[in-house]
Amino acid sequence: MPSILASMPQRAVIREVGPRDGLQILQRVVPTATKLAWIRGAYDAGQREIEVGSFVPARLMPQLADTAEVLAFAKTLPGLTASVLVPNLKGAERAIAEEADLLLVPLSASHAHSLANLRKTPDEVVAELGRIRAARDAAGSRTRIEVGMSTALGCTIQGEVKSSEVVRLVQAALDAGVESISVADTVGYADPAMVARLFEQVLKVAGDRFHTAHFHDTRGLGLANCMAALQMGIRKLDACLGGLGGCPHAPGASGNVATEDLAYMLASMGVETGLDFDKLIALRGQLAGWLEGETLHGSLWRAGLPRTMRPQPEEVSA
Repeated sequence: MPSILASMPQRAVIREVGPRDGLQILQRVVPTATKLAWIRGAYDAGQREIEVGSFVPARLMPQLADTAEVLAFAKTLPGLTASVLVPNLKGAERAIAEEADLLLVPLSASHAHSLANLRKTPDEVVAELGRIRAARDAAGSRTRIEVGMSTALGCTIQGEVKSSEVVRLVQAALDAGVESISVADTVGYADPAMVARLFEQVLKVAGDRFHTAHFHDTRGLGLANCMAALQMGIRKLDACLGGLGGCPHAPGASGNVATEDLAYMLASMGVETGLDFDKLIALRGQLAGWLEGETLHGSLWRAGLPRTMRPQPEEVSA
């Protein structure tokens, strides 16, 4: 029987999505200065990939209206990859103009969710991807293009999402010129077996261009699904400090996997992430203050690190 440890990587990347996915679901508008402090704190804690916002119309999502300013700050932090979500060509053109390191375009495998979220069918989004790639190339930009396959493991509006449709759309997105693929369980329907089955099929099409997974912990299986993704060879996982998050067009899709819990699981298994737990937990405490009244999730902040993961004082002999 193959060992679980044999499939574990030496290192994995946790991409913090809180400043975008975590805040977009809130009714309040978080001050720009607070967002900058969050990003600075995450950077100081060792995070080197952060989704800092989204170029969407301010009237639709005022929580993210300051994305250009937040992105400009993020770009001053050496070695940080700052990504933004964009829903269409207009948003992509802004991301390119503002020199985002990466723009992420959501492509829903659920026809119903795609219409609710972007007012386009999945194939219309694929056509938009081609225009985005052309615009990026024409601008001579270094901004990379990633497609996020949302509702890939189920949809609260449509129900079942066929894996064959996910694979078809992944291939179509690659043909349209995207450079990387992420797969998302937007509504928290997945279990580890579902993850393994779907990811095996997507990997056959996308190979090493598929390297990121995004899970919601709606039904308590977020970390288990991260583990399944790691075993399938995925080396980058999205997460949000305090388990914030959700999709406005995916009813019931609460909370991302908590950054601090995922970092603990990986560190406990010997997988390096480069994150400083003390700084991460301190930042979570700040976040609770900034978002007073909002419900945060996760377990590590309550229990703390076990003694086995803390440096022990050397015994002094008599």
